[in-house]
Formats: sequence, structure tokens, C-alpha cells
Amino acid sequence: MIQDSEHGRRLAQNLVELLAPYEEELIQLERDVPAFGPLRRALGIAIAEACYCISDNVPPQENLVPPADDAASRTR
Repeated sequence: MIQDSEHGRRLAQNLVELLAPYEEELIQLERDVPAFGPLRRALGIAIAEACYCISDNVPPQENLVPPADDAASRTR
């Protein structure tokens, strides 16, 4: 699982490196032709999502549900 997570981060990093120059170009184009705005925003969202994947350092959790005998369950 950790190996898949690291592979995903590497893919996201590659995606950011690939798309960032295009975003720069679209920023320049948008100044002259505002119709490029939606495309530039969509690309920015894709880059932001990839950055989130890269920076998400929380290790995957095996069990998201607390055990039935934990302290919070005993007080109910």
C-alpha cells in the first residue's frame, strides 16, 4: 500500500512539472484573450489537486472505525 502511495505521489509530481509551463503560457494568453480563462482555471485546479496528493503525508489507515471497547464506547 505504501509503495502505491509513493508511486501516486511521483505521478502527481510529474504531472505538476508537466502542466506548470502550460499554466504560465495560459496566464499570458488570458491577458490578451480572456476566453482562455476557463481553460487556465481548469488547469490550475488540476495542478492544485496534484499538489494536494503530493503534500498529503498522512499514512493510510487500516481501520477508520475505532474499536468497540475503546474509552469513548464505554462511556455511552
